[in-house]
Amino acid sequence: MIVVMRNGAPRESVAAVVERVKELGFQAHLSEGEERTIIGIIGDKRPQNEHVFRLMEDVEKVVHILRPFKLASRDFHPLDTVVPINGHSIGGNQVIVMAGPCAVESREQFLETAYAVKEAGAHILRGGVFKPRTSPYSFQGLGEPGLEMLAEVKERTGLAIISEVMAPEQVPLMAQCADILQVGTRNMQNYNLLHALGEAGKPVLLKRGMMSTMEELLMSAEYILSHGNYRVMLCERGIRTFETYTRNTLDLSAVPVLKQATHLPVVVDPSHATGNWEWVEPLSRASIAAGADGLLIEVHPHPDKALSDGTQSLRPERFAELIQRARAVAEAVGRSL
Repeated sequence: MIVVMRNGAPRESVAAVVERVKELGFQAHLSEGEERTIIGIIGDKRPQNEHVFRLMEDVEKVVHILRPFKLASRDFHPLDTVVPINGHSIGGNQVIVMAGPCAVESREQFLETAYAVKEAGAHILRGGVFKPRTSPYSFQGLGEPGLEMLAEVKERTGLAIISEVMAPEQVPLMAQCADILQVGTRNMQNYNLLHALGEAGKPVLLKRGMMSTMEELLMSAEYILSHGNYRVMLCERGIRTFETYTRNTLDLSAVPVLKQATHLPVVVDPSHATGNWEWVEPLSRASIAAGADGLLIEVHPHPDKALSDGTQSLRPERFAELIQRARAVAEAVGRSL
């Protein structure tokens, strides 16, 4: 349920409503726009005496949110959320490109990739140091030693860093060197991790589970938002279907559906969706046309030697070509890249 305050309602009236919400045993979440303030009432049950709010000073109306996700809903926050990162804005008019290797393998490999994607036009550098893999015998990432490489490359290139976090105890470490903390598909419903990310307050990229519905994705985002961390971005990375020609099936319909249902930015990962570098570019262009706020693309200077996901990684020169063609699509739909 949300309480919509009248245009220009004084702070005293807003504070009175918030205090009443707390007295009833619920949480109050404020969304302050230029004209109106909306107060979200969050709790396990619906307040039985909602008429109390209707009668309070400067309350315009009380609206029920029928969707199970509250804070992620446009009913609560009608305007798009924009997440500022290192001089760029995710969720605004510009389409943000995050690019880099699936896994940081060495200082030299990460630096080479970072300079290449920056020159091509990437805004944010991706690189994993903790890697959840299907097989326990596959490369699991460099772990904590890789964090030093993230920090060094960030300082030398000036690029913001996005990197995956797998467990609550990793959050404080990752928060020191990564600008965006990524939640992988296998951890979308790791609720202890989501709670920790909410408490950390850092920007979060939440990937859709490989067999999860859009509503389940939004409910996972709700865990982070419930701690007051509104810097959350959603990522469509393909879901598991009966199709075997691609690694996953990219659900492009998720982009406009999520953009309508939620105020949170929507990013697309065409690399994991396809599993094949040849299809990354066309799906990147399609994602921009569908309304995506950003792309997450795997780039590796030597894909044939990659320790993780080499078949879906673009060589730097192919990534540069993708940026040029994707920029034309962005301009065609009234956006920049």
